[in-house]
Amino acid sequence: MSGIEKPDMDLFKSAEQIYQAALNAVSPKKLLKGQVSFKQGQLFVLKKQFDLTSFKHIYVAAFGKSAPQMADSLISILGKRVNGGIFLRPDQENQTISPLKAMKASHPYPDENSIRAAKKILCLAERLNENDLLITLISGGGSSHLCLPPPDVPLKEKSTVIQNLLLAGADIKELNTVRKHLSRIKGGRLARAAFPASVISLIISDVIGDDLETIASGPTHWDSTTFQHAVKILKKHRLWRDSPDCVRRFLRNGIKRKTMESLKKGDPAFKKVCNVIIGNNQTALKAASQSASRLGFKVLLLSSSEQGEARLKACEYVSLLLKSIQHAKPGLSTQCFLAGGELTVSVKGSGKGGRNQEFVLAFIKKAREAGIKQGGWVVLSMGTDGIDGPTDAAGAWGSLATLNRIEELSLKPGLFLDQNDSYHFFKKTGGLIKTGPTGTNVMDLRILLKE
Repeated sequence: MSGIEKPDMDLFKSAEQIYQAALNAVSPKKLLKGQVSFKQGQLFVLKKQFDLTSFKHIYVAAFGKSAPQMADSLISILGKRVNGGIFLRPDQENQTISPLKAMKASHPYPDENSIRAAKKILCLAERLNENDLLITLISGGGSSHLCLPPPDVPLKEKSTVIQNLLLAGADIKELNTVRKHLSRIKGGRLARAAFPASVISLIISDVIGDDLETIASGPTHWDSTTFQHAVKILKKHRLWRDSPDCVRRFLRNGIKRKTMESLKKGDPAFKKVCNVIIGNNQTALKAASQSASRLGFKVLLLSSSEQGEARLKACEYVSLLLKSIQHAKPGLSTQCFLAGGELTVSVKGSGKGGRNQEFVLAFIKKAREAGIKQGGWVVLSMGTDGIDGPTDAAGAWGSLATLNRIEELSLKPGLFLDQNDSYHFFKKTGGLIKTGPTGTNVMDLRILLKE
């Protein structure tokens, strides 16, 4: 990777091994094969057991970034026991998984393919009866893949609202609260469509706390939020007045109970639903920690649920590095600080980047201001899906060499940060991490190594 100077080469290679171990641990195929098995008509998922001999037909619906891999793995486990179903895939892929039908879907923003896919999956669910089983394979990105706005709200208007929330720095729970209340399939509505059939959802979590209401906007789980919450979120981010008239009208009608709410706890549809988390950010961090320990690092796991503004969190990490440098003692093992979660960015500039790149850029800016001019260290932040914002990078890394590079190129990190232009900053310094789409998504991973 370009831009790595000799003093940082070994540390960066270590960081690379650590994040690769994390990504391998949350590979959809590895998760399915490790957590799911089938023997003598019985399906075993973690400590749960399901008697598949009691069902006349079994169908599969897979959506989210890991859909193709999850579907392929499940079919390899269940074989001919599956009668049919649907899996969603990106436009550029051409994968087939018999007996499932492949359909295109879009991410990070839905398109007409997403609407067609959502309609097909909803129709599949509605055709089932009490002797049938629907296995849903759910992963991050499912909210975009399954998009079915109400008739009175065109896709363009709904997308405008969601994009504005993203730019305003709304977190994933806020985003999906609004999505659920502008949808005919989210917020438990897929489970209602499948009832009285049974539903088993195998889920790779991409949200803090593995909140089943929020993952893919909870299509098979009850929802505690309301139309009123959706309106409050838009007002909080000062987007209510400028939202399309059709969106405001629909949400107001929901508050007045002229439009059906998302499904709530205790709804009969959930009596025959079982949602199981088979992988999450903690899975990735555990593998990362084990890898770091094997490499000789003393590991400190900070959190698997970091959230908040990326540039503010970066300041905390610089303080952590400064304390580590100040209290360093000869002979002590090198340190590895690990964390996961999902930060946000309030976009005010017209640059290019993502939350992970912005985090590292803010770290570099703060480290420079703090006068850190010695010691071996590497900071890295990346999306486990291989995508960071609307860029081709998974994230970025920085080191003392990056600070030196700034001086050589006469760069001003603050100007790039003001424009939210972290991508072009790291393109100049050589700090972009490009893995390509990983086929999984368990939020972000942050690594700080110090010699």
